[in-house]
Amino acid sequence: MSAERAAAAPAPRRLSELARWEALIFLLIVGTMVLGSGLSDEFLTGDNFSFTSADMAEIALMALPLTLIVITAEIDLSVASILGLSSALMGELWVAGWPIEAIIPFCLLVGAVCGAFNAVLITRVGLPSLAVTIGTLTMYRGFALVVLGDAAVADFPESYTRYGFENVPGTIIPYPVALFGVLAIVFAVVLHKTKFGREIYAIGANQEAAFFSGVRVKRIKEILFVVSGIVAALAGVIMTLRLASARADYGTGFELTVVAAVVLGGVSIFGGKGSIVGVILALFLLGGIRSALTLGQISQEWVTIVTGALLIAAVLGPNLVQRAREARAHSRDRGRSARSGSLEHRPREKRGTDE
Repeated sequence: MSAERAAAAPAPRRLSELARWEALIFLLIVGTMVLGSGLSDEFLTGDNFSFTSADMAEIALMALPLTLIVITAEIDLSVASILGLSSALMGELWVAGWPIEAIIPFCLLVGAVCGAFNAVLITRVGLPSLAVTIGTLTMYRGFALVVLGDAAVADFPESYTRYGFENVPGTIIPYPVALFGVLAIVFAVVLHKTKFGREIYAIGANQEAAFFSGVRVKRIKEILFVVSGIVAALAGVIMTLRLASARADYGTGFELTVVAAVVLGGVSIFGGKGSIVGVILALFLLGGIRSALTLGQISQEWVTIVTGALLIAAVLGPNLVQRAREARAHSRDRGRSARSGSLEHRPREKRGTDE
């Protein structure tokens, strides 16, 4: 059986489930807009959209490759630490006299190496991705602190930093958000319109079946983890330019929000299901909630609480729905068995005779 058949067999049901989930997220976005506009008149302004979307740009970027990784039933929790390491390297290399044109490619290369290290431990050594990336989360953050320590570097050239926070001319869209839009289209096309994307779904649906169908499971996972490292490093570059300073502690705790956006977007943590559109909607929802609470002068701790609650709901909701379906199906099967059993034991009517 080909990888395309392995991935496409349950597709209609998956698509309908995703459509319903995305519709629910859209309704929550509408509700958030109503709540936000009630808390502050500034919520629905263009300036607030620019600020909020730019503030979510790094999280949004890291969510794109993580979506593909989670669809394969893996996880990468080290992305925020790679972001911090990338920022620390930018600061250290700038102080050392490197030009920005050389620093940025070097940071992306380091991100690729970090992603490759994760991939080797997961695909070649056979360690679980959750354990590996929890370990590298701490290790990469430690490297960032070794590189830059507690210091901050803040004298980057304005010709570059302006691309971190200014809008695209004539729009309310910041440059980082425009970059996210381009990459989102690329990731969506790859995931939903190519053989590579079908193989990603096949791996998440049944890794063993995908392997025997000719899918190069290890190679695909390695590519995804390397891409995740590169994009996380790119997010570190963007955050450094947006805040016009480099720090080793940038992105601390971002992994929770990135995972929340992916899972809330309808991507199953068990693999085989999800879409880029759903994740984009979830990012809008999380950004809207963060903005509404901030403008309403509500404590930032509540942002973390709400994010965690949404993450639990995103995991718990589909499981409860699935269990309810299984219970109804079991009940119907028992009813059919009971009816068929009663028919089998019903006494036959005596036939009349002509004798």
